[in-house]
Amino acid sequence: MTTPSAVPGQIDPALVLRIDGSRPLTAELVAELDALCARVEDTAEPGVAVLRLSGAPDPQWTQDLAVPLVNKWERALRRLERLDIATLAVATGDCGGTALEALLAADYRIAGPGLRMLLPAGPDGAWPGMALYRLANQIGVGVTRRIVLRGLPVPAPRALELQLVDEVAVDPEAALAQAAAQMGAVPGGGMAMRRQLMLDATTTSFEDALGSHLAACDRVLRREPAGAAS
Repeated sequence: MTTPSAVPGQIDPALVLRIDGSRPLTAELVAELDALCARVEDTAEPGVAVLRLSGAPDPQWTQDLAVPLVNKWERALRRLERLDIATLAVATGDCGGTALEALLAADYRIAGPGLRMLLPAGPDGAWPGMALYRLANQIGVGVTRRIVLRGLPVPAPRALELQLVDEVAVDPEAALAQAAAQMGAVPGGGMAMRRQLMLDATTTSFEDALGSHLAACDRVLRREPAGAAS
């Protein structure tokens, strides 16, 4: 089943998910994220998926957690990272727990001026989930180590400096509309392929990466209509 055709660049309300990081991780949240991914996968229309993120949990948020639920959540985030359209996130206020984990999985991140990123933590210190993995891959082990050891919030200006967010906007909604117009009107898919090539670049040698890039180039060229290059 496909969703109705949308105006290119317009945000489809069906592809918007709000995540409150102050709430504990639940099976319902996992199901909501999986449902968002399914709706994206069901449509061939260009567009964007949008995450609205805020809130940070209290130190006891891991009290009733079980590893099977954490595993399902991490797999849902990985599914989000593999969508064939751009994922945009708008983060405001304190952002921790599941909200921060989702933010780190998004393609383009818009911060309100009051954003404070709070690394998920429990009574024993930083939560050893995949947020640590994403942070280390995105900003390096050294910076991540300092964030983890100090346990201090990362305010919006510092997050921008570290490239954990792409812009700090006085009007996040206007910034979201502009980003959606720029990224949501791109036809033809291929976002998942390009994202994976970029992610692999940090861990793959040139020689090993070349085959994947050539295969991607061949895939694009085969989709081009005859005479398009003339």
